[in-house]
Amino acid sequence: MIRTNSDKDVVLKPDVCVVGSGPGGAMVASRLSRAGAKVVVLEEGGYHTKADFDMQEATAYPRLYQDRGNRATADLAIQVLQGRAVGGGTVVNWTTSYRTPDHVLEHWRRSEGLALTSQMLRPHFEEVERRLGIEKVDPEDTNPNNRAIYDGCHKLGWQVDTTSRNVRQCLRTGYCGMGCPVDAKQTATLTYLADAVAAGTDVYANCRVEKIEWQGKRATGVVGAFLEPGTQQATGRTARVEARVVVVSGGAINSPVILLRSGLEQGPVGRKTWLHPVVAMGAFYDQRIEGFYGAPQSVASHHFAHRNEGAGFFIEAAPVHPMLSSIAMPGFGALLRSNMAMLPHVCATIALMIDGFHPEENGGTVTVRDGGGPKLDYPFTERMYECFRAAMKAVARIHMANGAREIVSFHSEPVRIVNEKDLARLDAAPLGPNRLAVFTAHQMGGCRMGADASRSVVNPQLRHHVVENLFVIDGSVFPTSLGVNPMESIYAVASWASDHVRAAAG
Repeated sequence: MIRTNSDKDVVLKPDVCVVGSGPGGAMVASRLSRAGAKVVVLEEGGYHTKADFDMQEATAYPRLYQDRGNRATADLAIQVLQGRAVGGGTVVNWTTSYRTPDHVLEHWRRSEGLALTSQMLRPHFEEVERRLGIEKVDPEDTNPNNRAIYDGCHKLGWQVDTTSRNVRQCLRTGYCGMGCPVDAKQTATLTYLADAVAAGTDVYANCRVEKIEWQGKRATGVVGAFLEPGTQQATGRTARVEARVVVVSGGAINSPVILLRSGLEQGPVGRKTWLHPVVAMGAFYDQRIEGFYGAPQSVASHHFAHRNEGAGFFIEAAPVHPMLSSIAMPGFGALLRSNMAMLPHVCATIALMIDGFHPEENGGTVTVRDGGGPKLDYPFTERMYECFRAAMKAVARIHMANGAREIVSFHSEPVRIVNEKDLARLDAAPLGPNRLAVFTAHQMGGCRMGADASRSVVNPQLRHHVVENLFVIDGSVFPTSLGVNPMESIYAVASWASDHVRAAAG
């Protein structure tokens, strides 16, 4: 059963308490409940169905995103797009699905002593792909916003391919980021969480976990506060869950904060947080692109994923909806109005930095604000600046190859590019916090897994190094970023880790 509120304090004593209902939490709840365990899931966000998804940005961002769509780093330099709903980020992501690359697993083996291999994860990936309907996109089904990447890379001789998506009978409305209005997107809510509920799991929506109580080597209780639906205001009612095993699946940023609020500061909690920092370029074409329609992401290039010059990056498309576009585009007043008037002719192309693979990279740090919420610091570095410049040049070349009229950067004072010689202007353009629009939709790390307790928060089986009946199972356990969209990896790792949780639950 999914409950959306409580008019009284509740005390629950299940076998397993799962904090968070995104891909990690939903998978664990499904696996454990179908194995006969009594499972309770606590979810801070609200419970929403297709009837609630009205395809309006003004409705979707306050309702479905962390901090009502306003989450950002402490210096406001990076906008953080992160889901907040039953189903977590799967409700608002753009459906792009990848397995964890082999070279990433090998890097984790060498650096953190992890034994995860593609062979171990293969049956989990295969089952996830069946359950979620993950299939590769036919090039003919790409919209012009994505097709521009496909065509431009082919003309330049660069690697490019269509992506895979977790959809069934997709109508390609283009509104994946606002909740699918036809249930084509196979979210955790419709799949693994539904399986868990059918097997007896109880889900409490609008219930924010404040802390985990623990003594010695045992977690003794999970304490949550019920919220008024549609707000972040506490009702005054509480939930206390006393479970044999606790699984924290709040996602990167949120899971570290829960541990820190609970006094579980052992290991590098909150540190080594990775974001796939995103820079974007807008390309103006004479013909209509209408990037607000069609599958938001269906093409990607990993041609620059491995670079000797610096950090790698990969290239994807972003949907061109008015609010998101107006936030990304530079300027105000007449300049912004003139750019927005050309929105049907704009291609939005993003480049995602692959962070976490250089030994001197520290990424971001999550700490606790005075009010108990997360504070994320992610300092800009010269390595980032070099990557951003190279990525913007690559994106510009893709659109020049296609004959775009003009390509515009998202600097506070935009760089306008019409030919190859104009690319040098990107080297001269100032970079720094709030001088260039930077985003993240992929948050990873902060509770990294590893064999060395001084370098990690959970062990290779995702059990906390100190508290023996506590697991963290979500993207926060990744030691680095992935270089691909993380959703499918979180599902598969959670599926694999569920056996360890089941053993701990007895």
